Amino acid sequence: MIRKFDFLIVGSGIAGMSFALKVANKGKVAILCKTTLDEANTALAQGGISSVTNTVVDNYEKHIQDTLIAGDGICDLKAVEKVVKNAPAQIKQLLEWGVDFDKTPDGAFDLHKEGGHSEFRILHHKDSTGAEIQQSLIERIQSHPNITVFEHYFAIDILTQHHLGEIVTRHTPNIECYGIYALNTRNQHIDTFLGKVTMLATGGIGNVYQTTTNPLVATGDGIAMVHRARGVIRDMEFVQFHPTAFFHPGVHPSFLITEAMRGYGAVLRTKKGEEFMHKYDQRGSLAPRDIVARAIDNEMKLAGTDHVYLDVTHKSAEETKKHFPMIYEKCLSFGVDITKQYIPVAPAAHYLCGGIVVDDRGKTSINRLYAAGECSCTGLHGANRLASNSLIEAIVYADAAAEDVLGHVDQLTYQEAIPEWNDEGTSLPEEMILITQSLKEVQQIMSSYVGIVRSNLRLKRAMTRLEILFRETESLFDRSVVSRDICELRNCISVAYLIIKQATARKESRGLHYTIDYPHKND
Repeated sequence: MIRKFDFLIVGSGIAGMSFALKVANKGKVAILCKTTLDEANTALAQGGISSVTNTVVDNYEKHIQDTLIAGDGICDLKAVEKVVKNAPAQIKQLLEWGVDFDKTPDGAFDLHKEGGHSEFRILHHKDSTGAEIQQSLIERIQSHPNITVFEHYFAIDILTQHHLGEIVTRHTPNIECYGIYALNTRNQHIDTFLGKVTMLATGGIGNVYQTTTNPLVATGDGIAMVHRARGVIRDMEFVQFHPTAFFHPGVHPSFLITEAMRGYGAVLRTKKGEEFMHKYDQRGSLAPRDIVARAIDNEMKLAGTDHVYLDVTHKSAEETKKHFPMIYEKCLSFGVDITKQYIPVAPAAHYLCGGIVVDDRGKTSINRLYAAGECSCTGLHGANRLASNSLIEAIVYADAAAEDVLGHVDQLTYQEAIPEWNDEGTSLPEEMILITQSLKEVQQIMSSYVGIVRSNLRLKRAMTRLEILFRETESLFDRSVVSRDICELRNCISVAYLIIKQATARKESRGLHYTIDYPHKND
């Protein structure tokens, strides 16, 4: 089936939904969700969204400097200035859309402080900010007559000149995106979605690793599609591991213990109960995430343990429950009363600072294709994302993309010559175990060799192992009827390849990329 929309959006987090709301009055909008409208990384964001709002003590320059310091010297200054200076206007937009941020009794925003921030500037809704934003946007989306939501539609590939029979390489000028092929996972039919403009808001890559805070849908689909379409991908080596995910083997995704808890006063301790962060950084437990994650990783290796502890027992039990009700209840369900017991934590893959390269308007290297949110690389984060800068980046760049698109969408037409999907000569894979086992192998390779600490030897071994899986998977894909499982495996392999390749090319340690062969950064 061929479907036509003015604006085609893949992904339903804050980037995709805010873009939809900003363009919907100008034409027909389709939002494709891999599962349901509410399953996105946004919904799991606990800590909050950063913006300068208390101008008595805070200002743009402080937020800019904090971001640059966290990014370890390779942030794009223009991107940083753009996000910081446009943040208050987008916070105002979220408020207009019904998002409820916590306030103090006198009516001011109740601001949190997180690792790497010099001031209190994190707006939040208790400890479930992302869920509050997600739900508010969903209500707006569902009531807009120009927006159609397609749940359980898996984007397979971007449509370009390649699908018209042309040879497309990385050197092909003016590659254009005409839409996507998408699999309806409820009836296994593949539909052709044609769009005047396509926005990728497909989120992160956490499930390339064994342990992640990301939902199961985060398999790097947008990045992999752009890579296959010969678009530009950058900074994939900078994978942020959140230092404090609740340690409970076998639970996927890992439950995040927000950084705001350390801002509130929680202290990291070894399994013996000893505080250790002061050995690594004068900021202690509130050092930036890359430093804290490496410190925890080192302490675990020194002690031969699989987790450390986060201690908030010295704080008022009532205050803790009030500030972190979701975390309190969740930990209690695992048998841990955080007001009386230490919380077992370990690092988990959390956020990708690189991705699909976009300009200041959210445009990718492929014409008519935009990207926003975690799948994009704006230059804001550099080598390490500052806490709570991700949600604000997503909506600021979605806004920039919407403004750019609305200026010229009327001049664009559909590419009617795109053929429908051809699956002649394919059959159902004989053994699903081949797909599930291969994915486990990818995750094991990445966690063992391309994690928090790396080396040339580990990266080389990872690439050698991955190349075998790549060949096996491409062969299986070519002869199999398309399924979500085979596509996700294929995408995870593409993403893993890009991480390993770009990590190997960086002959230094910087931010989230730490290698024992080059322990220092090149300044």
